[in-house]
Amino acid sequence: MCVQQPIAVLDSGVGGLTVVKEVLRQLPREKVIYFGDTARTPYGPRPAEEVVRFTREIVDYLIQYRPKMVVIACNTATAVALEDICSLVDVPVVGVIQPGARAAIGRTQTGVIGVIGTEGTIRSGAYEQVLKELSPHIKVISEACPAFVPLVEKGNFRSAETLQTVHRELDHLRGYQIDTLILGCTHYPFLSDTISEVMGHNVALISSADETAREISAILHDKNKLALNEDLPVHQFLCSGDPRIFKRIAEQWLGEQIELTPVVWQVPQIG
Repeated sequence: MCVQQPIAVLDSGVGGLTVVKEVLRQLPREKVIYFGDTARTPYGPRPAEEVVRFTREIVDYLIQYRPKMVVIACNTATAVALEDICSLVDVPVVGVIQPGARAAIGRTQTGVIGVIGTEGTIRSGAYEQVLKELSPHIKVISEACPAFVPLVEKGNFRSAETLQTVHRELDHLRGYQIDTLILGCTHYPFLSDTISEVMGHNVALISSADETAREISAILHDKNKLALNEDLPVHQFLCSGDPRIFKRIAEQWLGEQIELTPVVWQVPQIG
């Protein structure tokens, strides 16, 4: 039965847990297997071909679990590897850029949308391309914020250092008439309180996690592959780096959503 197969979610590190949190909330019967490539994070500064290779390696590893869907919960990998992965597997592949862009278009009033992301995501121009396809007259202000991912990977979500870093990266964006800011990296929602404080509460922050989870649900429903079992699924969380930091951040972020659910933690060999 395909409906009992897991949803495979991958990211360069802990950022994709923001997507997992929404999947667990919206689709509590679904089993999730998550791979965070914490040993090789961040992906943003890496050449595109290297990110494609890393993404392929992770997907090749996850395919052994016979997932019914692959979710690339990393904006950098979505930008450069989505089409490649779609051609390699015979299950639906979902990225995080399209859902986030659609949500931003629906939210903006001024037509000026900001996008912050890793160097790789911003360099690819993927968000601007999708936003312009959806609404040609939208003005897009893009900015790479490479200092954010290392903060999140250390679990440093709110501190004087975090506030100082966010001010340094984003202060100049306040000179534009941005009313909607896409958090174009799944790590960034961990810093959303500080980002909102710096940008001002009149700027709507768009995390693609919510919209991505809705898209996952819609695709599974359309293909009649939603899990129907009453038993709680056993989720699997895998990382390629230090499992202690990864587990601490995962438990802190997912909270009660995994307290009531059996979880298996693993550190596989990959790459």
